[in-house]
Amino acid sequence: MTISTERIPGPTRVAGGRRRRFSLRATALWFAAVALLLCGAGFAVRILAGAAAAHPVAAALVVAACAPAVWSFARAGRRLRLRRTARRAARALALECAAAEIAVAEPEPIAPAAAPERADDGHGYCYDYDYDYDALDADAFEAAVAELCERDGCRDVQVVGGAGDLGADVVATTPDGRRVVIQCKRYCATNKVGSQDMQRFGGTCYAVHEADVAAVVTTSDFTTPAAEYAEQCGILCFDRQALLAWSAATGPAPWG
Repeated sequence: MTISTERIPGPTRVAGGRRRRFSLRATALWFAAVALLLCGAGFAVRILAGAAAAHPVAAALVVAACAPAVWSFARAGRRLRLRRTARRAARALALECAAAEIAVAEPEPIAPAAAPERADDGHGYCYDYDYDYDALDADAFEAAVAELCERDGCRDVQVVGGAGDLGADVVATTPDGRRVVIQCKRYCATNKVGSQDMQRFGGTCYAVHEADVAAVVTTSDFTTPAAEYAEQCGILCFDRQALLAWSAATGPAPWG
């Protein structure tokens, strides 16, 4: 008995890990169906062409009757393409606006400066709240805000800003026992606190830091979206004017 050494093609792997063998019968039936479809289409075209040649008036009427439907279908397809293009353009514009707002929210580098000289207040502690906030770096600004909290009677005042602070720069207990969490934004006048800054703080001030009072204090101002978000979340916005009034004791503290 002779044993053939010819390699028989193995089964073909299909989706799901199952194997399917090549079927000559299925392939032949598929080609036959395609051929029949093409033949039928050609036969129909010949019949329609002959009918149009024999009855040109009727053919013209049929074309005229079908033209509005074809035109409407073409217009519907064009409107669908335009809507898709508009949606893609709107998404691209939204991404560009978000990227621009994030870029604007990045603080400009400011040369560090020493905190101002402080004079004895007569009770053994040195205070001077007439800060030149534009001359302070971020760390000195956080320390200045903490001193304002101490001046106005807060207890357990801590400066916790830095890497991993999750949005809290100064935490304290107000004179009436509430926990206040403050985020300090040392920005220049042209760089406003944006909604991205506010959303990051809003996600942690209550849930993580368990604040009774949450406030953002800045040397600049707030964008309209940032102010609207803060109002919805109950976050107090202290812009430059409110900060100067608090520092001069002519305006309320953030928890006031």
